[in-house]
Amino acid sequence: MLQLLTFLVEKLSLLCKFKLFVPSYSDQDRERHVHRERTQPPLRRGDLLEVPRTLFTHYGIYLGDNKVAHLIPDILLVLTNDEKLISSVITNKRLILGCMYKCATVRVDTLENFAYGSKILVNRMDKMMKNHVFPNEEVAKRAEKLMGAIPYSLLWNNCEHFVTYCRYGSAVSRQTEKFCECLKSIIRDQRSVIVTVFLGMISILCFGIAPSTTLLSILIPFTLWMAG
Repeated sequence: MLQLLTFLVEKLSLLCKFKLFVPSYSDQDRERHVHRERTQPPLRRGDLLEVPRTLFTHYGIYLGDNKVAHLIPDILLVLTNDEKLISSVITNKRLILGCMYKCATVRVDTLENFAYGSKILVNRMDKMMKNHVFPNEEVAKRAEKLMGAIPYSLLWNNCEHFVTYCRYGSAVSRQTEKFCECLKSIIRDQRSVIVTVFLGMISILCFGIAPSTTLLSILIPFTLWMAG
């Protein structure tokens, strides 16, 4: 049991390093960030913007005139053609259902709605990427060409893929890479097998011996064991 607890604590620490548990911002924090933004140098059309969210970092391309193009999941695209309704601020419910349905849109929102009270980081990725940075006007035009509905994938076609394609010509996501590395480390750790066996036994005890529980209880530990 002690080994299981140690294993879970280790994996929780990995998730923390992955920034899955970044604290949310209070109203006072938002006011502070707005004040900082006013004192920062003016944004240029084509700048790559990033803002920290609770579970991830969100990215967009500044288009000038206080407007930002960004890729965001939205379930309303498959439910209605009402442009006025679709252009309204996307709620968390719309976003989550859009993720599940794998439907997103490259849309334009105000800088305030895009940031949602968070601190805005500008072109920070330029130092991390090896690719050549396109001229700012070309970046903005590439973003504008992609406006509208687009297939969505949390791992393979998210907001970070959108901005890196526009600014560097190569769609990549450092968040996805970190997440995959985290999964690999869990799979490589043979204690994952013990945890899944333990959870499988609990599911069998709770729901009885059935194909839906017994099969998963055998297949998942076996797959993890072979992958390790």
